[in-house]
Amino acid sequence: MSSVNNHLIGRDLYIPRMSIDGASAMAAVFRSFGVNGQLVPESDEYSLDLAKQYTIGEECYPEIVTLGGFLKLINQIDFNPEKVAFMMPTAGGPCRFGQYAGLMKKILNNKGLDQVIVVAPSSENGYDKLIPEANNFVRMAWWGLVCADILRKLLLQTRPYEINSGDSDRTHAFCLDMLCKVLERTDMNSKIKFAALIEEMKKITYIFSQISANYSKEKLLIGIVGEIYCRLDDFSNAYTIKRIEKYGGEVWLASIAEWIFYVNFMQKTDLKIDGRRFSKSMLNVIIKNIIQTRDEHQLYMPAHERFIGYEEPENTRKILEPVRKYLPYTGALGEMVLNVGGAIYLHGKGADGIIDISPFTCMNGIVCEAIYPNVSKDHDNIPIKNFYFDGTGTDFDRDVEIFMELAANYKRRKKVNRTYPSYFS
Repeated sequence: MSSVNNHLIGRDLYIPRMSIDGASAMAAVFRSFGVNGQLVPESDEYSLDLAKQYTIGEECYPEIVTLGGFLKLINQIDFNPEKVAFMMPTAGGPCRFGQYAGLMKKILNNKGLDQVIVVAPSSENGYDKLIPEANNFVRMAWWGLVCADILRKLLLQTRPYEINSGDSDRTHAFCLDMLCKVLERTDMNSKIKFAALIEEMKKITYIFSQISANYSKEKLLIGIVGEIYCRLDDFSNAYTIKRIEKYGGEVWLASIAEWIFYVNFMQKTDLKIDGRRFSKSMLNVIIKNIIQTRDEHQLYMPAHERFIGYEEPENTRKILEPVRKYLPYTGALGEMVLNVGGAIYLHGKGADGIIDISPFTCMNGIVCEAIYPNVSKDHDNIPIKNFYFDGTGTDFDRDVEIFMELAANYKRRKKVNRTYPSYFS
C-alpha cells in the first residue's frame, strides 16, 4: 500500500460520526494507509454546551454538533495538538457546510492550537484530493462507505421485526467490527482486499438472516431523506429512527453513496456547461463513476435476495429527472433536489410516508418544505413531513406518532404497493 501525506503519519485523525457505520469504515481505511483513524467522541449535552461557547445560534446544527465533538476531544487531559488531526470536509456554494472547516481552524488558532491539522477535502473535486499521494485511497474509501451503507440497510430492515430486543444492534456492532478489521488490513493489495470485502459482506448478510424475527407486512415503511449529517447521526436527529420503529414503522434511509454519485453527476454537468464535454477531466469523471458503480454492484450482490424491494436507484439521473417539474436540478443544487427526487423514488417503491430531516433554518429543508405539498398531491397524497432539529427540547414522540397515523391511513388506500423479499410473511 502507498503511504499518505507524511505530515499525517503519527497523528490520530478524528472523523465526525456521520453515521457510526460510515465514520468507522472511513477510520479503518485511513488506518490501512498508516494514519490512525479514530472517531470523534459521542455527542451529548456537554459537547453541545462546549460548542455554544463559540457559536451565536445562526450556525447549522450539524456544525454545532461536530464542533462540540472536537472541543470535547480538546478538553481531554491527554490531548496533544501535535499528535492530532481533525477531518472536516467542505464544499462551495451557499450552504453553511462550506464554513465548518474555516470556523474550526479559527477556533484552533484562537486557542493556540494551530499545530492541529484540519483535513478539509472538497466536494468540488469529488473528494479526489483527500489523500493525493496515496494510490487507491479514494477507491478503498468508496468500498468502505458502500459496505457501511449495506450494513446500515441490513440493520434498519431487520431491527423493527426482531423478536428479542437488542439482537439487531448487537449484531450490527459485531458485523461493523468484522468489516473494519478487513478494511484496516495492511497486508493486502487492492484486488485481494476487494475480494475479501465481498466475502465479508456474504458473512454479514448471513449473520443478519439468522436473527430471530417476525417479518410482518403490517409494518409501515417510512422513507427518510434530508440533510446528510442530520439524517445519518442519531444524536443530531433526536433518535428519530428508533421513534418511528417504536410506533410500528420500518425506515428506508437515504444512503451516503447517493451523495457521492450526485457529486460525480454534477461534475459531468458542470463540464458540459463549461464546454468541456470532450476533455480529459470529463473522461476521468466518467471512468471514476463507471468503476464506483461496478464496485457498488459487486459489494451489494451478497445481499441481493434480502434487498428485493429495497433496491437503490439505478443512477443519479433516475432520482433527478422526476424533479424537473418542481426544481431545475442544474440551478437548484445539492440536497434539495436529491430530497425531492428521493421522496418521489420512495413513493414508487411503496413507501407509506416520507420524512425530511433537516437542521433548523436549513435552506434545503425550507425549499423542500415549500415543494412537498405539490409532490404529495401528484403522488397519491402520500404524507410528507419536515422535521427540523436544533438541539432544543421538543416533543418528537408526539410528532412522530401523529405522522405514523397519517402513514397508516395512506397505507390503506395507496395505489403503489411494496415488493417484499421472500422471507416476509
